[in-house]
Amino acid sequence: MPSFDIVSEIDMHEVTNAVDQAKRELGNRWDFKNVEADIELDDQTITISAEQEFQLEQLMDMLRMAFAKRNIDTRAIDDDGESKAGKLVKKHLKLRQGIETDQGKKIVKMIKDAKMKVQASIQGDKVRVTGKKRDDLQEVIAMLRDSDLELPLQFNNFRD
Repeated sequence: MPSFDIVSEIDMHEVTNAVDQAKRELGNRWDFKNVEADIELDDQTITISAEQEFQLEQLMDMLRMAFAKRNIDTRAIDDDGESKAGKLVKKHLKLRQGIETDQGKKIVKMIKDAKMKVQASIQGDKVRVTGKKRDDLQEVIAMLRDSDLELPLQFNNFRD
C-alpha cells in the first residue's frame, strides 16, 4: 500500500552556514562599524544582539536573507522573545523541528475534511499518510502545499 511521511525538518549544517554567512555580512556592513552586535548559534537556538532595536531588526533581515540563500524556510524560526542585558538588546530565536501533536492533529483533520481516500496517522513527530493509489497521495501533497500552515513541511519516505 503506497504511503509517505509528512515531516518538518531543517538541515542544521545549512543553518550553521547561513549564520556564518550573516556574521560575515555583519562584519562588512558600514552601518555596523563600531557597534556591538552579534549573531550566535547554540544547538537549536539563535541569539542575535545589538545596541538598539532597529539594529536588531536589521540583523533579523540579514539572517532571513542568509536563510533564503541557503533554501531554509524562515517559518522554521520561532521567536522566543527579547531581553535587555546591560546596553544590549537580545532576541532569542528557536529553530523548530518536528511536527508537534497539535499541529499533527490539525494536518490529519485537514486531510479528513478534504474527503480523500487516504488514512493519516500521527507517529511521533511526523504524520504518515497511506492510500490505495499514488494519485491520492499526490493530491494530499498538493493540498498541503497550498495550505497556510505556519511550519515548513517536507514529504519523504515515499513507498509504492
